[in-house]
Amino acid sequence: MNLPNLLTLSRVPILFILAGLVYLKWQGAATLALLLFIFGGITDWLDGYLARKRNSVSDFGKLMDALTDKILIVGMLIVILAVGILPPWGIICVLLIVCREFLVTGLRLVAASQGKILAAEKSGKQKTVFQIIAVSVLLGVPAIHVDFTLWTGWNLSIFEAFIYNAGLGFFIFATVLTVYSGGKYIAKYWSLLFPSKE
Repeated sequence: MNLPNLLTLSRVPILFILAGLVYLKWQGAATLALLLFIFGGITDWLDGYLARKRNSVSDFGKLMDALTDKILIVGMLIVILAVGILPPWGIICVLLIVCREFLVTGLRLVAASQGKILAAEKSGKQKTVFQIIAVSVLLGVPAIHVDFTLWTGWNLSIFEAFIYNAGLGFFIFATVLTVYSGGKYIAKYWSLLFPSKE
């Protein structure tokens, strides 16, 4: 167990802390949730960077990096849907994302059973970046509404509405990119699921 793998695994407890912070109504909790989620997103880049720099890239790290990304992001999408940050129609997008992640994870498990480790594709990394941006921007809405308005005394309703709409835009784009990358991934490794009998 090395530092990159510890950073990778840290995203699991971070999710549960985030869920608690999102539900808390204390002043500062929303901002803390936003900052903690951004930190969790940074670990997605940092663990891979440290693993390559220390020459400690491992099959465990490759597999768990992809898995803990999904746990953190899908978990947070469910949380912000449950508390009403996402509108009700967001459940369709969340279900599409969940289905994609389960299918790709299943594909990775099939590959692992054959002794192969499938690293993340470029399109998969891109969708992860936009998912992180979408959740971060949407978490910024309660931080502005609850914390920054009280701290500054300013009326930030127009700015809050802009951030919210931007977050929904990123969320929709991230959903489209997620479905696209999933289809591309499955098409590329289709032969693992249905090997040719020739």
